[in-house]
Amino acid sequence: MLAPFGIRCELFTSDLTKKQKEKLHEELKNGQIDIAIGTHALLEENVEFHNVGVVVTDEQHRFGVRQRGILTAKGEMTDTLVMTATPIPRTLAIILYGDLDISIIDELPPGRQKIDTYAVKKNMEQRINSFIKKELASGRQAYIVCPLVEESENFDAKSVTEMFEYYQKELNDFRVAILHGKMKPKEKDQIMEQFKSGEIQALISTTVIEVGVDVPNATLMIVENAERFGLAQLHQLRGRVGRGTHKSYCILKYESNSDVVKQRMDIMQKSSDGFVISEKDLELRGPGEFFGTKQHGIPEFKVANLITDIPILKLAQEASITLLKQDPLIEKVEHQELRKKIDRLFEKQLQL
Repeated sequence: MLAPFGIRCELFTSDLTKKQKEKLHEELKNGQIDIAIGTHALLEENVEFHNVGVVVTDEQHRFGVRQRGILTAKGEMTDTLVMTATPIPRTLAIILYGDLDISIIDELPPGRQKIDTYAVKKNMEQRINSFIKKELASGRQAYIVCPLVEESENFDAKSVTEMFEYYQKELNDFRVAILHGKMKPKEKDQIMEQFKSGEIQALISTTVIEVGVDVPNATLMIVENAERFGLAQLHQLRGRVGRGTHKSYCILKYESNSDVVKQRMDIMQKSSDGFVISEKDLELRGPGEFFGTKQHGIPEFKVANLITDIPILKLAQEASITLLKQDPLIEKVEHQELRKKIDRLFEKQLQL
């Protein structure tokens, strides 16, 4: 797109040979490359920019707080734009991205269809299978997502290999394929191309299809063991369908009787608002679990409630910004008690 304007873009990934990397790194350092597009490979210490002015991070939820800092620190006064389609609760946004201006796009792109969502138990399996066959017979396509690649003794959940064998028999009149992260990149790309072109009608997959997949003809998202996924992740998976002109459906199959699971399935059926869903996820699971592993920078509050105390959090954020403008290193006499408290609370992080 930019070539006609004399703007040079280059791709940086871990797949590059040593010789290719050395050549590109040298050209980037000398300013011969205008735009570097890459994976986490751009975070490496030996990647130097001639004069980086803008850093854009896509799928920000896949990067840690420190990683965002590494990229920005490769330049001086670097403008930074971080983007994600995974809505995180506004309360966490205030804490995690307190140093950024936040913009929210809360409407669907033109032409997107409303997706009907149903949470069902095991006893509905045959009805669901009949529905899948009906959709496929009418020329549509389906995703069937599983939480595991292989069977595990630790989890009572269906693996993608197990479900592939099951659906091969169940959908024997249709072409079914398997996709997961342990496959070779070339093999994965080939299967996705065949799914996009309609050669494959049902794709049995792990969450590798969570982002970056656009197949307008896919109208059915079946999630096996939906209780094993976070609500934000279920919302992302649901967004893989409803991209064409045909009516689309998301069916969440779950096998738990716990009240929390029922509440989580209920919110998915009732709401298509990612922010409402992520707030509910935070309320039900707590902030520690929300990000899977403990995210650097999320404080453990003793009194504050991340759901109900947004106004107080905003006031605290404003007070912090004002104080740091007046006393950036927190050295003034009147701030010494605060300094001691920060040192005590964040001793380990400060040592890093």
